[in-house]
Amino acid sequence: MSWYAWGNAHSAQPPVVLFHGGSGSWTHWVHAILPLVDAGRYVVAADLPGFGQSDKPDRGGDADALSEPLAQGLANLFEGRPIHLVGFSFGGLSAGLMLAAEAERERRGEPRRVNAQRMVFVGAPAMGVVPERQFELKAWRHLETEAERDAIHKYNLGALMLAHPQNIEGLAFEIHKANMANDRGGRRRLAHTDILARSLPPVTSEVYAIYGQYDALYKAWIGQLEAAYRQAAPQFKGMQLIEGAGHWVQFEAPEAFNTALAQVLA
Repeated sequence: MSWYAWGNAHSAQPPVVLFHGGSGSWTHWVHAILPLVDAGRYVVAADLPGFGQSDKPDRGGDADALSEPLAQGLANLFEGRPIHLVGFSFGGLSAGLMLAAEAERERRGEPRRVNAQRMVFVGAPAMGVVPERQFELKAWRHLETEAERDAIHKYNLGALMLAHPQNIEGLAFEIHKANMANDRGGRRRLAHTDILARSLPPVTSEVYAIYGQYDALYKAWIGQLEAAYRQAAPQFKGMQLIEGAGHWVQFEAPEAFNTALAQVLA
């Protein structure tokens, strides 16, 4: 796995660990890192297994295949030091499954390797409130020309990641295009289930949620999400909706998102 770090590793505050979304890399957090560092936090961002510059997991490509390498990586990096974990979309789902697996290890009498005091879910799927899939993405790898592939990348950005078409151009497009080229993960089906909601009951971390108002994963059902978290997570502390933002909320509304994240990490 590749991990990227900024700031003072000896800060008295818990490190902030960032997990990116599906078909992504640490660059999903490009607007969130420096504000955290400026606030005195030590920030560590992963390229999840199968994405960015990280090798694929030993077997499987969905979120459940990442629990072991993520837990082992965090154990190697922090050796039980308290951390604040922030997971975006697929990264939030992966983090939730990892924490549930660590709780199961502890139930069996094995040591817990990850000491996540706080878990912040950003645009995470699989909370069980949506009756059917809310979007469809288009395939692009079979296309022959770069122009054709670019057109599909922009369509997919608009269908899932960003609420406002004008935000698709420029940096968002360049990040998305580069990340798609490095996506070596398998098919990801768990995001369209309720597995995160079913995995949260044994998780003892404080749980927070930050979502964009127009998150394409939920659309009309976004209003039911807070109740789902409250029912599933014993230590749920609250949810914030960022007005005017879509799924990739930390990119589309960086100032509002960074303010919300600073509040829940304080």
